[in-house]
Amino acid sequence: MLKLCFRSLLCLALFAAVAQTPAQAAEATETRPPEWAQPVEKDYNLYQMSPTLYRSSLPDGGALPLLMKLKIGTVITFLPESDARWLSTPGVERVQLPYRTNHVDDSDILRALRAVQEAEAKGPVLMHCKHGSDRTGLVAAMYRVVVQGWSKEDALNEMTEGGFGDSHHFKDGVRYVMQADVDKLRTALANGDCSTSVFALCSLKSWVNSTATIPRLDPQAALPQR
Repeated sequence: MLKLCFRSLLCLALFAAVAQTPAQAAEATETRPPEWAQPVEKDYNLYQMSPTLYRSSLPDGGALPLLMKLKIGTVITFLPESDARWLSTPGVERVQLPYRTNHVDDSDILRALRAVQEAEAKGPVLMHCKHGSDRTGLVAAMYRVVVQGWSKEDALNEMTEGGFGDSHHFKDGVRYVMQADVDKLRTALANGDCSTSVFALCSLKSWVNSTATIPRLDPQAALPQR
């Protein structure tokens, strides 16, 4: 009799432990550091990173009422396709900065960060790609590190564990973040440089354009008059 009671209690205890596991897992999933981007709308993978910056997957016309409610003034896409297909709202600026995480360099990140900062000066900003995970996730992580001063570790934790998408999407972005020279990026961003390297294509183009605009002296005009 005692053995039977003991076995029954043991079974009940095991059942209770198993029954609590999903609830505990759900609670752990819902526990989110307050400094991480906070969910706004799951259907669009829409999160708020700061009072003036949001991130999402590719929106559509159905998202417009929500974007208007959030007072979004600029939408930045990292896709090669224009947002004009779904966004033509007067007063909302469209910015297109296509890039790929497997071919990203410092000039791509600086261009994106600069666009975000310039747009934030005018009001709330939404940045997005197709799924809102890899391209958007990389820019978000670099914004955290370069602009907001987060550590790489903290930014990568948010990128990979924040619930923005499948982890296999992040490998190229993680590689870039780990190798990025944050001090050089921060200096280039502050100075208005297009890249951290003077040998980057955009830097060479800028140098060629600057030399082309230098006024040339007329050798005859330089001669002393008699």
